[in-house]
Amino acid sequence: MKLLEKAPDGISKRCLSFLQDLLGDLHPRDFAVRLWDGGTLEEEPGEPRRFTLVLKHPGAMRSLFRSPSELSLGEAYLYDDFDIEGDIGSAFALADHLVRLSPGIGERLRFARRLLSLPSPDRARAVRPSERLHGLRHSKPRDRLAVTYHYDVSNAFYSLWLDGRMVYSCAYFASPDEDLDAAQERKLDYICRKLRLRSGERLLDIGSGWGGLVLHAALHYGVEAVGITLSRPQATLASERIREAGMTGRCRVEVCDYRDVDEPVVFDKLVSVGMFEHVGKSRLAEYFRRAFRLLCPGGLFLNHGIACNPAFPPVPGPSFSDHYVFPDGELLPISDTLSAAEANGFEVRDVESLREHYVITLRHWVRRLEARREEACRAAGEMAYRLWRLYMAGAAHKFRTGRNNVYQVLLAKPDRGASGLPLTRADWYA
Repeated sequence: MKLLEKAPDGISKRCLSFLQDLLGDLHPRDFAVRLWDGGTLEEEPGEPRRFTLVLKHPGAMRSLFRSPSELSLGEAYLYDDFDIEGDIGSAFALADHLVRLSPGIGERLRFARRLLSLPSPDRARAVRPSERLHGLRHSKPRDRLAVTYHYDVSNAFYSLWLDGRMVYSCAYFASPDEDLDAAQERKLDYICRKLRLRSGERLLDIGSGWGGLVLHAALHYGVEAVGITLSRPQATLASERIREAGMTGRCRVEVCDYRDVDEPVVFDKLVSVGMFEHVGKSRLAEYFRRAFRLLCPGGLFLNHGIACNPAFPPVPGPSFSDHYVFPDGELLPISDTLSAAEANGFEVRDVESLREHYVITLRHWVRRLEARREEACRAAGEMAYRLWRLYMAGAAHKFRTGRNNVYQVLLAKPDRGASGLPLTRADWYA
């Protein structure tokens, strides 16, 4: 990196020297670093500048580099110790490099001495969202608190960057440059076709969000659809949209835990999109056992959820997402999901990865959020804007690199061995 001598004071010069040594062997170095006073490290010659890491004050150096972890780096961004100008998604290769640094003891001591000679960050950390949770993990009261934290931010905030139906899950694209609204409508319809919905059937949507799927299924497939969510603002807006569409007699969304759905009620089809990440490994058997009981013989259950890839070693240190984005959320390998479903009576009929589709979806969301930054800050505050920008860009990086995946799993409850399914999937694509 080329060092530009724009930093007259000693602290800035020490910072630039430290950065030069720390980042000198990182390739490709397709980013610049700018200090609070204009001192700059430029990108490697011949590399396009994808982003600029902007350090806001002298204490930012210790926030970033003293003990880098996913959590410490995330908090440094969240509290505005640094910013990312340009493509924030490109910055995660740098974050991976910092988190996985393993210098020898002598080098660690030298780095530590140099960092300790710099100012400390002048800020106090607020209580993390994960620290506000109490009670037994994945108990009903604690799950309600965790879900409320994430989804009750503000309907107005989410409406700024989601599609018109406010579908908060992976879209289904025909091409990389397709419009987000069209891709989300395609996803909703694809799910309905996979479930082979028929007029007059009863559909339960577990974790229905703002009601996009139940409304689409009722309008276009003639089903009686019931959605459940733990977020009251989601249910309120979903009910308003259902009423405006004149579909109150055909679909509804209620505030309800999936464990509280009445046992005698049975449905022809079940679906869960983007809720499975909140279930937890300890509740897997209960989740599939209850779904099996709620489904009539010959029925189908489509479970759409994010999975981790066990081939990737875990990132060292605590997770930013666990503390700030999805408290108590758990990503499991797809093998765990399939085993639990089969152990509780389901037959696995189809498994489809939509990993690349989630990369595109998240990039759409990040661009749309960045384009409406001022409105987002007014709706939910600067910290919420920074949190969601960072989380979605980071999620796109994890899907792009294969660390995470997202699967649609089609499960059947055979009726005395008969699945009632056609021999091919041709009708899904008709």
